[in-house]
Amino acid sequence: MHRFNHRVLCTIAGFDPTGSAGWGVDLAVFEALGCRGRAVVTADTEQGPAGVLAVEPKKPASVARELGRVLAEDDPAALKTGMLATAGIVDAVAAALAAAAPRPLVVDPVLAAGAGGDLLEAAAIPTLAARLGPHATLLTPNRPEAARLLGLEAIDDAETAAQALRAAGWAAVLLKDGHGTGPDVVEVLATAAGTVRYRRPRLPGGNVRGTGCALASAIAGGLAWGASLPEAVERAGDWLHRLIAEAHGAGRPTLDPRAVRLPPWQPPS
Repeated sequence: MHRFNHRVLCTIAGFDPTGSAGWGVDLAVFEALGCRGRAVVTADTEQGPAGVLAVEPKKPASVARELGRVLAEDDPAALKTGMLATAGIVDAVAAALAAAAPRPLVVDPVLAAGAGGDLLEAAAIPTLAARLGPHATLLTPNRPEAARLLGLEAIDDAETAAQALRAAGWAAVLLKDGHGTGPDVVEVLATAAGTVRYRRPRLPGGNVRGTGCALASAIAGGLAWGASLPEAVERAGDWLHRLIAEAHGAGRPTLDPRAVRLPPWQPPS
């Protein structure tokens, strides 16, 4: 049986110069988990209050080489993808994963920036399920992302949408509700065993940037330590809820993943 390095987690994501999202947030979450993080950078971006100003993707061959080195030398126990930018990078990541031992992979389908502007070219959207689906443990779209992945204008029913994404090639889907307006945040986890709903009170104070990155990274950490998928999702969601409350209390529009310690997972036996 392959023995992964449970002290190492890897993110495959883009650079956000505002520090509000991207691989910088992922590495901070890994640190909060008590793990050493490795980042495979897929793109540089220019961003500001008006949204994405420019995207400079890395060459797919360069991404594939770097990911291959991380998989071979660091042997991370789990992976998380964020911004992948182009269809070529999606293909490169999938090829590197296919050449390595399988391990938990959480795919955060970063299609656009919160302030506006595409972060994944349109031609790459149909390839996500076909290329990454076979390697992924979990897909974590928000409602707008789920709608785009399904070719819809909007999502009417979260459970139906999550199951539709599973039918499109994803083993499990966590449909997030951070962009909703109801009194509660209701997230739906769809797996082969059925659906589970996680309900938490919606916190006042507006949206906080970096929540999608932080949640996916924390779930990947739980899976790395051997937690079941429902347990990893629940604990990561509870931690993120406390983290958002801390950001609102401090008057910050972004997360500080180190501000609320995620209780350590039990190492696998």
